[in-house]
Amino acid sequence: MTVLDRVAVPSRVREDADESATRRPRRRPSVGIVVSAAVLLVAVGFALVPSLFAPGDPLTGVPAEKFRPPSADHWFGTDNLGRDVWTRVVHGAGLSLTATLLAVSIALVVGSAVGLMAGALGGVVDAVAMRVVDVLLSIPALLLALALVTALGFGTVNVAIAVGVSLVANFARVMRSEVLRVRSTLYVEAARACGVRTFTLFRRHILRSAVAPVLSLAAVEFGMAVLAVSALSFLGFGAVPPTPEWGSLVSEGRNYAVTAWWLTTLPGLVIVVVVLSAHRLGHAGRRRR
Repeated sequence: MTVLDRVAVPSRVREDADESATRRPRRRPSVGIVVSAAVLLVAVGFALVPSLFAPGDPLTGVPAEKFRPPSADHWFGTDNLGRDVWTRVVHGAGLSLTATLLAVSIALVVGSAVGLMAGALGGVVDAVAMRVVDVLLSIPALLLALALVTALGFGTVNVAIAVGVSLVANFARVMRSEVLRVRSTLYVEAARACGVRTFTLFRRHILRSAVAPVLSLAAVEFGMAVLAVSALSFLGFGAVPPTPEWGSLVSEGRNYAVTAWWLTTLPGLVIVVVVLSAHRLGHAGRRRR
């Protein structure tokens, strides 16, 4: 066998492997992924068009129908003022999910910028940025968000900012590690050897390859943000009553937990289902990349 044959054999093997990989049928998404996606789509529908799912008024109740248990007329029962709990849960999705989306967006943008800067510049910038990130990671996220919202004041926007800042460190760590990994790959070294400018190298090659894991993390952190926003709303830092929010609905019903269990249990189950669905999709995305 000649030298050319020795080189050609591995290339043919690689071509056959690529063709077999191309012909290989794609795996269908599991039932859990489909159900999780459907749950999140319904939750988004609650936030965008709540009147489609619950045409009633979430602020107006019928005193004669207070503390009605779940039934065909009132799926989640009624509260102490005769307001339909299902209607309040559906209309409360708007504020809860908007605050969650804002929080994740803040964490994604700020954390990715810090991680990209630390991984790209290195040296003193990397050391200082990572020490700040270590300090943030040493504080529980919910405790940090609670401290920040106490300083910022009440309101849904302040809650979103506090939760977003508490999640910045996670995104910064992931982005930095991905930038360092991609920088050491062969195609990046080849592009650098060919004289590609540093800004173009990071924009076209490094950032494009490093952003996928960060987006997968955003799906996972979306569920944690829902939980954190609901927790702060439960503590009274969210919207002013009687405006419905998921956390405040659970808080309002805790005084009647013994006599009217549905006031806390059913809104709490909605939060749990949305959080678990976001986690399921996020982890599925991280496995597929």
